Amino acid sequence: MEGSLLTLAWVAIVGFAVFMYVLMDGFDLGIGILYPFAPSEEARDVMMNSVAPVWDFNETWLILGGAGLFAAFPIAYAIVLPAMYLPLLLMLIALIFRGVAFEFRFKARSSRHLWNKAFFLGSLLATFAQGVVLGSFLQGIEVEGRNFAGTMLDWLTPFSLFCGVALIAGYALLGSTWLIWRTIGILQDWCFRVARRLLIVVLVLVAAVSLWTPFLDASIATRWFSVPNILLLSPVPLMVGFLAFGLWRALDEGREVLPFAFAMGLFALSYLGLAISLWPVLIPPGITVWQAAAPPETQVFLLIGMAFLIPTILVYTAYSYWVFRGKVTGAIGYH
Repeated sequence: MEGSLLTLAWVAIVGFAVFMYVLMDGFDLGIGILYPFAPSEEARDVMMNSVAPVWDFNETWLILGGAGLFAAFPIAYAIVLPAMYLPLLLMLIALIFRGVAFEFRFKARSSRHLWNKAFFLGSLLATFAQGVVLGSFLQGIEVEGRNFAGTMLDWLTPFSLFCGVALIAGYALLGSTWLIWRTIGILQDWCFRVARRLLIVVLVLVAAVSLWTPFLDASIATRWFSVPNILLLSPVPLMVGFLAFGLWRALDEGREVLPFAFAMGLFALSYLGLAISLWPVLIPPGITVWQAAAPPETQVFLLIGMAFLIPTILVYTAYSYWVFRGKVTGAIGYH
């Protein structure tokens, strides 16, 4: 029983860290995706300045989630890493180029256009790779015993590529709503227009992924469409419709904070839907969280460290957002 509670605690920790990463790095990756389409070079300066002080804090959650998975669910880490090696490698290389672009673009003169491209392509490819990893994870990983038994290209399927495209649209929506909140003038007006189009695209893509996923695994179809589950789980799609309507209304009424809040709500519900589809499976189609968990002694030892680490990350993240609060204008520089 104690082992079960420990495992549940670690599921909550790793799930929370991944969710925080998706939300917090999602909007700044989305800004990079929108970057080349901004109305002017001055607008691009403001876009980058709106996240420059906090983007590296946001990626802390990716490190925490990966470290938690490695420590508390070593079997999952050992299987997922070789199965997704190429898209994960692409994601890390893209994130490096993107991070370097933050620093070098502000100092560059003749080569500034190259760092603009690095920021855009780094954001685009990192997001696409994350979507591919998610799609590959949902379609299942071939396992024999406790080892990965597939090939390096098992992730390359129409579904995983489609998930990559869907996540690009989703992060772009988050980025546009963040900019509505944090900017003014021409850039904010442009983001209002872009967010409306992206909302429609995102809803279509989310619906397609939601309808496609049950065909990948019969147990997922049973989870959602059997009786009484279809009635018990119906609030999830209904809430998606409610938040989408609220986001559209908020954009029409010119609200500045609500669009970002509603966009985050849509991501939270998508994450909840993913958890409902898979629980208690950690590695589809058949390895559960209980089978993948480390021994209880290891989980207890690591949990002591997390008791200090997670509050520390939450405090300095909240403090950094408080310090850099308010509207970002062209008069405010990062360096």
